[in-house]
Amino acid sequence: MNSDLFASENMAAPATAPGMTQQNAKSLKYALDGECYARQGSMIAYRGELQFEKQGQGIGKFLKRAVTGEGLALMAVRGRGEVWFAHEAANCFIIDLAPGDGITVNGRNVLCFDPSLSYEIKVVKGAGMVGGGLFNSVFSGQGKLGVMCEGNPIVIPVSPQAPVFVDTDAVVGWSSALQTTLHRSQSLGSMLRGGSGEAVQLRLDGEGFVIVRPSELRPEKESGN
Repeated sequence: MNSDLFASENMAAPATAPGMTQQNAKSLKYALDGECYARQGSMIAYRGELQFEKQGQGIGKFLKRAVTGEGLALMAVRGRGEVWFAHEAANCFIIDLAPGDGITVNGRNVLCFDPSLSYEIKVVKGAGMVGGGLFNSVFSGQGKLGVMCEGNPIVIPVSPQAPVFVDTDAVVGWSSALQTTLHRSQSLGSMLRGGSGEAVQLRLDGEGFVIVRPSELRPEKESGN
């Protein structure tokens, strides 16, 4: 049988090393001998002896997720084999964290991660309950984190001389060392007249980077695995 479908870039080759690798622009592969964590419902294929288990969250994390609708609904994947992760054909990327690194990521943009990484859900400082609460997932430690982005991401450097202002619905994540505050870019008079739809942004100060996507947030469908 002949077809461009069977081109080498489309074929799933056996893993040559354990852990997370890029399958293609829209999916990640994880060669597993132990466990990893992933977004619930993100498994698209696997081979080997693997088990998938819904991952419980601590009371504090559960309450934050219940109050805000945000959070990180996880599953644990255990066993030996290979598993592929993807979500609605979003672009997928691997972030390799070294000791001392930290990144804050919107829970909606997390795809999978190594068990060596630690994460917790935190409220974005200075944001209060504006913009859906702005509870994001903070990752630290050493290991790989798989993230996804609807469209091609824009990574913007942040420096003490040049703070960056981002739409709270478009932000994917930022380096955890940055300081966050809310910035109101509209006058009260403009808001009373209907406003521009861009009344409040997240301001990031310090040294690091912020990742945004080229679209604003859409309501997300419930998913489970």
